[in-house]
Amino acid sequence: MTTPLLKKLREEQGLSQAIVAKELKMSRPTYISLEQGKRKLTLSEAECLAQMFDISLDELVYGKRRKVDVVLSKTPVSKKADVEGGLRINVPAENKEKFKQVLLYILEKIGSKPNIGMTALYKILYFIDFDYYEKFEEQLMGAVYIRNHYGPTPVAFAKIVKEMEREGTLETVETKYFQHEQKKFLPRTKSELKQLSGQEIAHIDETLARLGDKNARELTELSHRDIPWMCVKDGEQLEYESVFYRSDETSQRDYGPDPL
Repeated sequence: MTTPLLKKLREEQGLSQAIVAKELKMSRPTYISLEQGKRKLTLSEAECLAQMFDISLDELVYGKRRKVDVVLSKTPVSKKADVEGGLRINVPAENKEKFKQVLLYILEKIGSKPNIGMTALYKILYFIDFDYYEKFEEQLMGAVYIRNHYGPTPVAFAKIVKEMEREGTLETVETKYFQHEQKKFLPRTKSELKQLSGQEIAHIDETLARLGDKNARELTELSHRDIPWMCVKDGEQLEYESVFYRSDETSQRDYGPDPL
C-alpha cells in the first residue's frame, strides 16, 4: 500500500489519525508509522481499513484506486465517459435534487437508528434504486453505483453530502456502534417529496420496512448475493439491466409461474 493513499483516504472521510487508530485498536503513534510507511499492515488491519474506506483490498494494498471523477452538473443531461485510469460521471441536476430529497426522507424515517451509518445507507440506497428498476422497469434516482469489496457504493454520495452540508440541510457526525466508529448523517431540514410519485414513495417505505433494521454487515452480505454486484469486478459500474437475472432471494418482482 502506498503511504499517500492511506492519508488521502483518511482525509477524504474527514477522520483524524486518532479515530482511525482507535478503530484499528492501536495507538496513534503506531498508526502514524503506517501513514509514514515505517510499518506494514497486517491482513486484519488491511481488511478493517478496506471496510472503513469502502474500497477493495487490492486497491488498498497496491495503492491503485480506480479513479471516479464525479461532476454535479447544472444541466438535465447525464453523461458518462472513460478517463485515464477511471471513469467520469456527470450527475444531472434533476437526479441530484431527487437524490438529496430521497436521502433526507430516509434519514427522517430511519436515520436515528443506531445501525444506520454510512455503509448501511449505501446499501439501502442501492436496493431502493435497483429494486425499483426491477419492479417497474424505470429508474427512481438512477444513481450510479460501483462495486467495492464491501458492496455497492453510490459514487456521487460524498460530493452530494458535501453540497448538502454547505447548504445547511444535512450534518455529518461521528458516533460509535458496537465499539466501531460510525459516520452518521442528521437531516437539518424536512424532505420535499414533490419530485417523487406516490408509487416511488410507497416503494421507498416498503424497502425501509424490509431492510431498515439490518446492520451494515447484514446488508453487505445481502448485496454480495445480488446479481448486479456479482457480475462485475471491483471498481466497475453496476448495470441496472442485470436485476432481471436475480435469484429468488433478492428478486422483488413476481414473474409468475414458469411457462411449460
